[in-house]
Amino acid sequence: MQSPIEVGVLGATGMVGQHFIRFLARHARFKIAWVGASDRSAGKKYRDATAWRLDGAMPASVADLAVEECKPGNAPKLVFSAMDASVATEIERAFAQAGHTVVSNSRNHRMEADVPLLVPEVNAEHLASLAIQKANRGWSGQIVTNPNCSTIVLTLALAALKPFGIRNTVVTTMQAISGAGYPGVPSMDITANVVPYIGNEEEKMESETQKILGEFAQGAFQPHPMGVSAHCNRVPVVDGHTEAVSVDLSAAPSEADLIAAIDGFRGLPQLRNLPSAPPRPLIYMTDRDRPQPRRDVERENGMAVFVGRLRKCPVLGYKFLCLGHNTIRGAAGAAVLNAELMESEGLLG
Repeated sequence: MQSPIEVGVLGATGMVGQHFIRFLARHARFKIAWVGASDRSAGKKYRDATAWRLDGAMPASVADLAVEECKPGNAPKLVFSAMDASVATEIERAFAQAGHTVVSNSRNHRMEADVPLLVPEVNAEHLASLAIQKANRGWSGQIVTNPNCSTIVLTLALAALKPFGIRNTVVTTMQAISGAGYPGVPSMDITANVVPYIGNEEEKMESETQKILGEFAQGAFQPHPMGVSAHCNRVPVVDGHTEAVSVDLSAAPSEADLIAAIDGFRGLPQLRNLPSAPPRPLIYMTDRDRPQPRRDVERENGMAVFVGRLRKCPVLGYKFLCLGHNTIRGAAGAAVLNAELMESEGLLG
């Protein structure tokens, strides 16, 4: 038996940090040994510094950990970042400069020219950019990011269709309120309503999708040339982002070809049997009224994306629905799977 790898969580008391704590508390290889938060929380036990907002009890294994300030020093070499975007840039860079591997859920470094924006089943080869990152910045550590929660759902679905030549994609999202954190969207705004705007979400989906599905060649990221148009909406669903996608392909596959590609899609996490990897990252559902957040999003430990209603689109060729758990596959679980892939590649030092 290998010894567990000790890990830390930056921003551990916030909503995303709590999702990291819950996901990691039962992990087979990673052990939470350190938690960091603001100076207001530093010195307190985690149980006293945190207003636990998730279902179930706070994991007992972390309740008595002492919260420290988000500064390098006592933290383990591997840290997961749930930092708010307003403070994440300098904190994450300080940890990387001090020799830590920072696996970040924050948006701040996603589109930088030497930082991989990673979905392990889709673009594992982008980890090659880490060598350039270290050389460019003089760091002994490194930063890896995972995409926006809605982008992950879309890119996993599109990755299965990439061999057919994606030219253009239009996506309309129906995004859960948990994606807005806590306290999130006021109840008078979201109850029995749809809010057709989420700040910067459409721009993130469009640019991140092109980076993830593009190539890393000759020391640089080459974005995928497809056109991406996103319409993002907040809806009164607790967990689970549903997306209606239309796609224009250069090839002329049949519906059966596309469904077979979706059902057969696998990546390195599945080949290597990584602890958090679902056996099937994409699951096609044949019932005409699926997928649905209430019925499907918790399946496969929240780590699979569900696809359904594939049919002809009179404008762009084909259209379908996809659904993923925004706080698990779209946040904490995504970052943990990134770290598992890095360990399997020998990149955790």
